Amino acid sequence: MSIEQGPGPLALVGSGEYLPQMAQLEGSLIAGRAPRYVQLATAATPDGPSVVERWHQLGMAQAVRLGVEAVIVPVNDRDDANNPMLASMIEGAGLIYLSGGDPNYLAETLRDTKVWSAIEASWRAGSALAGCSAGAMAMGSWIPSLRHPRKGSTEGLGLLKHLGVIPHFDAFAARVPDLLTRFVLPDESAITVVGIDEETALVGGPTEWTVQGRQSVWHLSTQGREELPSGATFTTRG
Repeated sequence: MSIEQGPGPLALVGSGEYLPQMAQLEGSLIAGRAPRYVQLATAATPDGPSVVERWHQLGMAQAVRLGVEAVIVPVNDRDDANNPMLASMIEGAGLIYLSGGDPNYLAETLRDTKVWSAIEASWRAGSALAGCSAGAMAMGSWIPSLRHPRKGSTEGLGLLKHLGVIPHFDAFAARVPDLLTRFVLPDESAITVVGIDEETALVGGPTEWTVQGRQSVWHLSTQGREELPSGATFTTRG
């Protein structure tokens, strides 16, 4: 069955990229598309080469489970991100995945580069695009500072201009629930903020979404939280 031309599905994942329990989600994203699973562990670069290599190994193992080709794109800095050869590796992807780490480093590394342009062009042509944790946070125009909430937010990649993501939400909210409205939520009312629990994803986009996974997604505002359990649908601004 062929996939119609146009933007592919998006997946914003709270945690669990490349793990066996997330194989069903990743398999559904690449199903019917080219069996070419493009993976970037750029966000993990500040944690060191061994951590980046661990993500590469996990991603390759998941590709084996899914019966598709793993394509590792080793973008560690902006020079890499502007390397035409690395950008060309994005072409023909069935699924592109931005894994976890530092969302600010990821956004700063990819913004206005050849690799990011190739990722966006491939998605608009029909490739699926997923981001987990840092990867999900960086896709919006707004990245909350979860480790240091008083510092405010920073600029994301802007693919989803009106959406902000807080991953690992179940774990985060259990630790610092009062910070959500005091420091983390943006002043800009045009931004829809969602908290995504671990091993859970918001799938679809760019405006119509479905919750998938073992837990929930939460619509956050200064008035409180609205729970969206697995299977729920959700509409955001364009």
